[in-house]
Amino acid sequence: MKTVSFTQMKDGTRDDYQLLREFETEHFEGTAGRLLRELAAQGDETIPGYKISRLEHALQSATRAYEDGAGVDWVVATLLHDIGDGLAPQNHDRFAAEVLRPFIRDEITWAVEHHGAFQMVYYAHHYDWNPNEREKYKDCPYYQTSVDFCEKWDQNSFDPEYASKPLSFFAGMVDEVFARPAYDEDVLCMGEVRGLRP
Repeated sequence: MKTVSFTQMKDGTRDDYQLLREFETEHFEGTAGRLLRELAAQGDETIPGYKISRLEHALQSATRAYEDGAGVDWVVATLLHDIGDGLAPQNHDRFAAEVLRPFIRDEITWAVEHHGAFQMVYYAHHYDWNPNEREKYKDCPYYQTSVDFCEKWDQNSFDPEYASKPLSFFAGMVDEVFARPAYDEDVLCMGEVRGLRP
């Protein structure tokens, strides 16, 4: 395989960086596949104590969003909302948001980025933490969207009896979202509030 001539970035030539651009384009095109492989791995790697795997939680959440008639962006974001659990457990919500941010509506990314704080209403009192942590965002236009996301598709998706759709069902949707040009203003819709609608 052809490689660059440099050992320090500052010494690279135009030809070096043109070569890297070709490889980076191929790498970018593989994002959806890498995300699906990471999700699949969460079927085996899970936090002990739960009745289901992290993969099953993702599938349940995404299935609920899909069955509620959510658009592809919501379904994919819901599928990926906890993808950072293994690699960034203390800030998994922000990790997932950064994966999604270039490709999905800002409102949805914001809900994913802050769902950790919004979920605290369900359990924080058991740790003597503040269950109303989400109230610091009450003036944000995306506040209610985040409340609804957590209530309808996240907090209730730990049920071993729930009939989730398989990961393969969502693969085409993940491909669709991550095939978009990054940071397309028409996709990001900054500041626009639609709630859980498509």
